[in-house]
Amino acid sequence: MVEKPSPIGKQDWQLLAEKELKGPAETLVWHTAEGIDVKPLYTAEDLQGIDHLVGLPGFAPFVRGPRATMYAGRPWTIRQYAGFSTAQESNAFYRRNLAAGQKGLSVAFDLATHRGYDSDHPRVEGDVGKAGVAIDSVEDMKILFDGIPLKDMSVSMTMNGAVIPILASFIVAGEEQGCSRAELSGTIQNDILKEFMVRNTYIYPPEPSMRIVADIIEYTAKEMPRFNSISISGYHMQEAGATLVQELAFTLADGREYVRAALAKGLNVDDFAGRLSFFFAIGMNFFMEAAKLRAARLLWSRIMEEFQPQKPGSLMLRTHCQTSGVSLQEQDPYNNVIRTAYEALSAVLGGTQSLHTNALDEAMALPSEFSARIARNTQLILAHETGVTKVVDPLAGSYYVESLTHELAEKAWALIEEVEAMGGMTRAVADGMPKRLIEEAATLRQAKVDRAEEIIVGVNKYRLENEDPIDILAIDNTAVRNGQIKRLEEVRRQRDPARVSAALAVLEEAAETGEGNLLEVAIEAARARATVGEISDAMRQAFGSHSAVPEVVSDIYGPAYEDDPEYRTIVSRLGGYGQTLGAKPKILVAKLGQDGHDRGAKVIASAFGDIGFEVLAGPLFQTPDEAADLAVSEKVQVVGMSSLAAGHRTLAPQLVEALRAKGADNIIVVVGGVIPRQDYDYLLENGVSAVFGPGTNVLDAANLIIDLLEGRRRNSVA
Repeated sequence: MVEKPSPIGKQDWQLLAEKELKGPAETLVWHTAEGIDVKPLYTAEDLQGIDHLVGLPGFAPFVRGPRATMYAGRPWTIRQYAGFSTAQESNAFYRRNLAAGQKGLSVAFDLATHRGYDSDHPRVEGDVGKAGVAIDSVEDMKILFDGIPLKDMSVSMTMNGAVIPILASFIVAGEEQGCSRAELSGTIQNDILKEFMVRNTYIYPPEPSMRIVADIIEYTAKEMPRFNSISISGYHMQEAGATLVQELAFTLADGREYVRAALAKGLNVDDFAGRLSFFFAIGMNFFMEAAKLRAARLLWSRIMEEFQPQKPGSLMLRTHCQTSGVSLQEQDPYNNVIRTAYEALSAVLGGTQSLHTNALDEAMALPSEFSARIARNTQLILAHETGVTKVVDPLAGSYYVESLTHELAEKAWALIEEVEAMGGMTRAVADGMPKRLIEEAATLRQAKVDRAEEIIVGVNKYRLENEDPIDILAIDNTAVRNGQIKRLEEVRRQRDPARVSAALAVLEEAAETGEGNLLEVAIEAARARATVGEISDAMRQAFGSHSAVPEVVSDIYGPAYEDDPEYRTIVSRLGGYGQTLGAKPKILVAKLGQDGHDRGAKVIASAFGDIGFEVLAGPLFQTPDEAADLAVSEKVQVVGMSSLAAGHRTLAPQLVEALRAKGADNIIVVVGGVIPRQDYDYLLENGVSAVFGPGTNVLDAANLIIDLLEGRRRNSVA
């Protein structure tokens, strides 16, 4: 009789693995940025003690999905985020996409609108129509949705700083289309806490900003039963460099703070909890991103239990996801199609409710018609051709995914509790703790990419030489701004000035006294055709403006490179130049215009400080003239302008000209960020000394700047 073989255990696998490796199996452990050690093998033993495994989809804590049937009953919503310079162009784009299978609209606004400025304001000359659609009044909003029945269409709007005038204008545009506010469906982001952490499109200080959030939750709970009052966003945290644990923890901690703010208004938790929604980024860590969404549902259910809701749906986390923008690369850009497809699959396997897929050219510019079609079709193919919609939560029971779900939840909960011990998220944001941790994570990741410890195909490995640039969508900023100004003048000419002044006075008084609902009052101002800028300014008069003090982390990039010969050579070279100069060379890292995305600027400032430059981090939202004044007064040798929102063609030449006008044309100007190669020659011809596009190695940039400094010194001596 043949004996049955003895069961094969983990020890047997380890012996075989070490034989294959000719070394210890521990060398295969992946130490992630989240502090999770991913093992090469997971077994049933790794699931011992995990208590979420018995759950089912549609039931608390919703790890396996908020709906019982998930995509088997109804696929996720394809909701492509887009806004193109003018309301007319955006409207045409939306209508084409809806005809081609898109199911919901997601509106991207330009930076002037985000910051509550009308298009004719002098501070936004380079920002109008860039990175989204310009909206100055109800008239623009009506054009944006012309021919799109708002009774039947779910509309998501990514807006936080100027959320009151934008939502008020949307409500009035709906009314004038024949759709009452009670019939409007969709979501407004209305997530101001993350703006103070990462994205920086804030207007007012934190406390009045939180009042705005609560007023919108209150108004929509009472008046707009089909509308989601807030989309609590982790997306921008990950884009700014947060680890997945940080994104998860800070997003849910923000959500907890917003619930408390709504309860402080006297609302019942069940009246609004079911219409809170979330927004997460999906990057290239495939299984961990799917596990993150599962962990988010688990933790949100735990958080909401604190508020003792009576409805099961109040414990439920529903989320929109967007594939990562920061994972997209300018180099070998067709690789971005592949990256986005994998990220989309990860979001779907994690159980998202709606999804935006980024276009391949978004590392350089707004998407073209060609790239937007590929991005949309990525979702259609995923939904209709892969079979992933046939089974609810297909990753359930995976030793690896379930273990990741548990470990992410545990680590995120520990960070949430740390925030709670500080007094909650508003206090933590005021202290700067989340921002600091995220910037440290971003700087450390940049060092890993620069050292090729983290491989990015086509950037730091397998790179093509002499690749041809792809065609990109170019926006004529001047033409867009002129068109907006013309329509603004027409709106102001046709409205009743007395009615506008009276409505704005009531709004300012409501903001000053704390009485009344700000959204309700702003709707009256929008009906009178008060503009986005005027409504924002009325509240600015009462609340003041928020101005962040830029801080730069240190000793992150340098220690990651301490044993690297190239790094030591650059440090030594810079030190030698400093001795010749009699001081460290000084660089101003400047953010011009209304672009608040400062990840690149902060990483450069931190890394250059570790290398040995004296770094001055300029304040956000400077004009070229203000940056030139600062550069001259601080006696810098270099101004590094960071640009991520396509304003470089306007702002960089203005900066060069402002320095010349102040007799400081000896100051070197370099530009870095999301800059298409097609624009390099234009910038160089207009006084910029070097351009550092997406994916530039920090050490390469430092070396070139030292070359420029040495060349400038030689020329001055000669």
